[in-house]
Amino acid sequence: MLTVSEEESDLFAALRSGAHGYLLKDIDPRRLPEALYDVYIGNAAIPRPFVSLMVDEFRDSNPRHRALTPAAELEARLTSREWQVLDLLARDNTTAEIAARLVLTPSAVRAHIASIVRKSDARDRDDAVARFRARARS
Repeated sequence: MLTVSEEESDLFAALRSGAHGYLLKDIDPRRLPEALYDVYIGNAAIPRPFVSLMVDEFRDSNPRHRALTPAAELEARLTSREWQVLDLLARDNTTAEIAARLVLTPSAVRAHIASIVRKSDARDRDDAVARFRARARS
C-alpha cells in the first residue's frame, strides 16, 4: 500500500486486508523500487516507525480477532492463530508443515482448520482457502 496516512488504524486495516507493505508517499524515490521488489519477493516493506507500532500491538495481551469478510463480520470471526493457520494453508503448506512452523501438534492444526471452516461457513478447507484468497485479491 502506498499512502499518505500515518494513522496506526490505517496501517493495521491495510495489513488485515492482506497488504504486504505499507509505504508512505513521501518515501525517497530512490528507495521505492527496492521496497517494491522486497514485496514482490515476499518480504514486507514497512517503515521502521510502523514496525515498532506492530510490535507493540502484538505484545498487547488482548485477544486478536479479524473478520473473515466484511459481510460476514458478525457471523465469522477468526482468532489470530486461526488466521496464521489459514494463511499457511493458502500458501499450500501441509498440516504437518503448519504444525512444525507454529510449534503445534498436527491434531491442534486440524482443530484450527475445523474451526476456520465452521466459522467461515465453508464446505471444507479448500473452500475456506479459496474464500481467503478471493478476499486477499479484493
